[in-house]
Amino acid sequence: MDLSDFDYRLPEASIAQKPLKDRAASRMLVVDRASQTWEDRHFRELPDFLHPGDCLVLNDSRVFPSRLFGQRGTVKVEAFLLRPVSADHKIWQALMRPGRKLRLGDRVAFGGRLEAEIVARGEFGERTIRFDSEQDIADVLDAVGHVPLPPYIKRTDTEEDRERYQTVFAREPGSVAAPTAGLHFTPAMLDACSRTGAALAYVTLHVGLGTFQPVRGDKLHSECFEVPEESRAKIAAASRVVCVGTTSVRAVESMSLGRSGETDLFIQPGFAFRKTEAILTNFHLPQSSLLMLVCAFGGTDLVLSAYRHAVESGYRFYSYGDCMLLL
Repeated sequence: MDLSDFDYRLPEASIAQKPLKDRAASRMLVVDRASQTWEDRHFRELPDFLHPGDCLVLNDSRVFPSRLFGQRGTVKVEAFLLRPVSADHKIWQALMRPGRKLRLGDRVAFGGRLEAEIVARGEFGERTIRFDSEQDIADVLDAVGHVPLPPYIKRTDTEEDRERYQTVFAREPGSVAAPTAGLHFTPAMLDACSRTGAALAYVTLHVGLGTFQPVRGDKLHSECFEVPEESRAKIAAASRVVCVGTTSVRAVESMSLGRSGETDLFIQPGFAFRKTEAILTNFHLPQSSLLMLVCAFGGTDLVLSAYRHAVESGYRFYSYGDCMLLL
């Protein structure tokens, strides 16, 4: 499959740099696969598209402050923690910059309270680092870590991001990027969705390295996920499963294939969806695995035509941007 098939042009001004004051005020492009049409709506209208018997699936993974700034001697270092690889959370897989200047055995000081040694290098350039600290690492990260805003947001993180780059239903820490389709929901919107007669089911999929790495062949990095028994029952009983975000799709479809614990499922055109029947999702980067998933569900031509309409109509793109509902 040619990655250029999943390309589109996006003016830099279309990339949302900040969240809207009201989470639920986003626009929503509704795409109908059956009629091959779309219409401009607003996220607040989502309950109008839900029915009794539906199951709305949401990812409750919580973003942790995974970006660290430090120094190795005179060299400024940025570390982006990806996932712990030891039970005590002292050893982590991480992306580090400047990678070419960081060697095995090098020590980096972060914020004066935390030091780490580089102990291994991965096949995609990631490093394994070991923290030297008697303190609880989660507590230290809360104190010195930064919100891992994506690189297309051209500003430093703020205190506001600690709340807004997080869904209101986030519970399980572990993601290095927000499941962004869930950012639009407020408690009031969740209540409104429930009043339609739709069930709400929560899954957990921790967003990892695959979100940031370019597509390489047919291989994706694995991500940890869990679908609790209560949610499995709701999904099984639903007349229609509506997944909020590509992460929820990946969890639900991995579950349906009998996977558990971790998944490296790569959903691309030609994939046979077993459970997912509608998707609410934000707009994704060109040539990304996330866009390929959306094209697998909606059809590449229809999705990219809808994307071009969104660009021309002034939709806000990416993490803090608007959303799309595919029916």
